[in-house]
Amino acid sequence: MHPRTEPQSSSTPSRRRVGLWVSVVAVVLLIAAFIAWRVVSGTGGSGHQGGPGAQQTTTSVGVATATRADIPVTLESIATVTSLATATVKAQTSGYLTSIAFREGQTVKAGDVLAQVDPRPYQIALAQYQGQLQKDQATLENARLDLRRYQQLMKQDSTSKQTVDTATASVHEYEGTVRTDQAQVDTQKLNLTYARITSPIDGRTGFRQVDVGNYVTSSDTDGVVVVTQMDPISVVFTLPEDSLAAVLKPSADGKPRPVSVWDRTFSTKLADGTLDTIDNAVDTSTGTVKLRALFANPDGRLFPNEFVNASLLVDTLRDAVTVPTTAVQTGTPGTYVYVLKSDRTVSLRKITTGPSADGNVAVTSGLNVGDVVVVDGADHLSDGARVVVPDEKKASGSGKAAATAAP
Repeated sequence: MHPRTEPQSSSTPSRRRVGLWVSVVAVVLLIAAFIAWRVVSGTGGSGHQGGPGAQQTTTSVGVATATRADIPVTLESIATVTSLATATVKAQTSGYLTSIAFREGQTVKAGDVLAQVDPRPYQIALAQYQGQLQKDQATLENARLDLRRYQQLMKQDSTSKQTVDTATASVHEYEGTVRTDQAQVDTQKLNLTYARITSPIDGRTGFRQVDVGNYVTSSDTDGVVVVTQMDPISVVFTLPEDSLAAVLKPSADGKPRPVSVWDRTFSTKLADGTLDTIDNAVDTSTGTVKLRALFANPDGRLFPNEFVNASLLVDTLRDAVTVPTTAVQTGTPGTYVYVLKSDRTVSLRKITTGPSADGNVAVTSGLNVGDVVVVDGADHLSDGARVVVPDEKKASGSGKAAATAAP
């Protein structure tokens, strides 16, 4: 007999699976414990530094002193350079163009010849009408002599009144004919003048619209060339209707208000001019009003249709407390600055600001002349923070932002 084989117990795989899960959990716990140990050991140093007796961290800052200065009150707007006169020069008589007398982009004066139309047809017509005029003038002179003779004979009762009246009518007829001939002569002289195409204004020529050899007429839409006045030139800009009161208020010196023009980035001043006129109505669709300023432009620095920034001076704030604009912070407390105290800590102080100019801003309340404010490094500060000023002389500066060293 063979020995009886016992069936394998079904609980053995279950024990293996349980053992496997226990191993996985143990590994996870070990990894978590290791991470926790690293976190605790990493923060332990800083926690120790924050304990009693630890040295407080200081921040290196730049400072400036609040001073008194005049701050100009300006209104700024995007503006467009606009020519005071633009003329499309067209031929005023028909004919073939025989010459172009200008270079594209050339500065011309009013009356300068720009092009020439073939004058020969008009010269021939002028000669013809002058001959007809001379002939009709002779006929008129003969009619006048006849009239004088008939008038003399009538006094002697040698002719009738009807003959005199007929001679008088003939004189009037020939006078009309002569006037017509004279008009024809003048027309041809005018055509000869128009054959010389001239500039109607001072300005700068654009690209020519027609070449030599083309037939031109007064009905040509594009004309020969466009001339644009460059000097003086104007700048048109808009301001909100709420600014009208300040603009319409007479200036203190009675002179036109000054306007300056800057490039699109407000980094380079292009020209200084004066306010010339204000439009007569507010645009109801935008709530703005148009203004025009005039500028001398001898070097052509301002170019028609160029986009610029206009700054209109409306007032000047005298003897205002000013600080650099970099000192002013805005956040949850409102508008504030950090004031440097004698113990080399800073105090957050709320302020009210006014107009700004040239990197400085007027402070209408909250600061006094002589207060030292932080102008660099304020982003890392809080009320009561301890700071260090690399160069103590900066604290007594003239209001300019101080250079700072790396913390």
